Formats: sequence, C-alpha cells, structure tokens
Amino acid sequence: MVPAAQRPVLNAAVLGQPVAHSLSPTLHSAGYRALGLTDWRYTAHEVGADGLADWVGERDESWRGLSLTMPLKEVAFELAATTTETARVTGAVNTLVRREDLGWDAHNTDVHGIEAALADAPHEGTATVLGGGATARSALLALAGLGVRSVRLAVRGEARPETLRLAVHAGVAVEVVALGEWARDAGRLVVSTLPPVGAGAAAAALEGASGRAPGGASGGRPGRELVGTTLMDVVYADWPTPLARAATAAGATVLSGLDMLVHQAAEQFRLFTGEAPPLDAMYAAGRQALAR
Repeated sequence: MVPAAQRPVLNAAVLGQPVAHSLSPTLHSAGYRALGLTDWRYTAHEVGADGLADWVGERDESWRGLSLTMPLKEVAFELAATTTETARVTGAVNTLVRREDLGWDAHNTDVHGIEAALADAPHEGTATVLGGGATARSALLALAGLGVRSVRLAVRGEARPETLRLAVHAGVAVEVVALGEWARDAGRLVVSTLPPVGAGAAAAALEGASGRAPGGASGGRPGRELVGTTLMDVVYADWPTPLARAATAAGATVLSGLDMLVHQAAEQFRLFTGEAPPLDAMYAAGRQALAR
C-alpha cells in the first residue's frame, strides 16, 4: 500500500459566480474525512460562464469531478463528451465527471437530490411546484419518478416552453397558475424552487389565502390551510425563509433545501470517488455549518 503522504492528490471543486456561499466544500470534505480519503481535496472557485471552458481546460488529470452552480448549468453542455438523459431533458448540468480519456461526462444530480429528499412525502399523485426555471424542471422530473402524475405549476408570467416540454416527456399533466394563487389548492406536496424575491411573494400569497397579515398575525379568517401538506423550499441559507415560516404557521410539514443539497452532493461524491457516500457525516457537517 502506498503511504498516504506519497499518494497523488485527487481534486474536485464547485464552480460558480458567486460561489463563496456554497456548502459543497463542507459536505464533500466531511465525506472524505468520514471515509479516510486523505488524498482527496475539494475546493471552491469563482468562475463565470465566459471563463468556464478555459478554466476546465487548464485542469490536469488529478481533477476528477466538478460541481456546477449558477450561471454554469447550461454552458457546461459544451464541455461534455457524453450527457446523461436526466441532464439532457432538464437542460441543466450540475456535475462534470472525469473520464478515463480525460474528457468529461455531464450529469444532473439535482433530480436525485429532490427525489431522495421527498421519498417519504405523501402526495396522492399530485403536487404543486413554485417557479418554472431549471430547478423546477429538475423538480418535475423528480416528482414523476416518485409517481406524481399531475402538477400545478405556479409562475410569475407565462410558463417556459422548455419546462412544459419536460412535463410532457415525463408524463406529467401540468396546470399553470399564477404564483399568487398557488396556496388556494396546494395539495399534499409542494416544492418551491423560487429565489428569495419570488419566495417572498409566495409567502405573502399563502398568508393572504390563510387570512393572516404578513408575519403570521391572524386576519380573522380560518388559518392552518396546509395541514397534511409537505412543503420543501430548496433554499437552505438564512433558514427558516419567509416561505418556510408562513408554511409552518399554516400547518405544513416543512423541509429545507439542505435535504436536497446533501442528497445531490452525495450522488456527486459517489460519481467522483466511486465510494458509497457517508450521508450521516455529510448531514451533520451541513447542519453545523448552517448553525454558525
């Protein structure tokens, strides 16, 4: 056996712009420690869409995997030798895995992350998705994998054609509703893929539908409109979000984006290292980091 000090370092990283907020280094590094993978390093690098090809092209053979966040999930297709069906139909790549020929395979592990996070959530075949962008497409595909066949898609403005095409591909019937109307018939399962600004509007819509003034004060009409509903907000920072607070006040079971994040990172960990990911260690590291 080669002593650890003499083994070549194997590199992985998260790229994006901005990227300083990413928990990926914390999660992956915790996984390395738990399994004793002392020759692995995971770092974060600020890289924009225009600079992705050059940055990736400068990496040597020690680089085994890359996690990609905004704004790189679409431009990454141009770098891939092969693309998984999941990445292709969602139109989003969040993972590049090094090939033996030193090319890159493109994956989307967000779908796996959402599906794993919601594996135990009841839905009765229907769900509501807030937002219509790339993460919403991943959510639609994940929900289809869980047996959901009908989705209310709540968006501001018109639904994106590529999102509607994905729903057809996945065999999911979609009803498009205004974001402000999402809470009036939310169903048993809700997935919010909204950024903070949109999520604030979704929280206000829920408070209005429940008869509460903003901040949770009663407005005189019956509240607790989401009893029996599970809501997952893909945001994990600054928790709880206004939407999470409003959903909790309305009686929902609320999941944070940490559940999705850990599961998608765990799938990346498996793809990069070939090892079974230590989920408990990765969860603990994520919770500790957010508590700080």
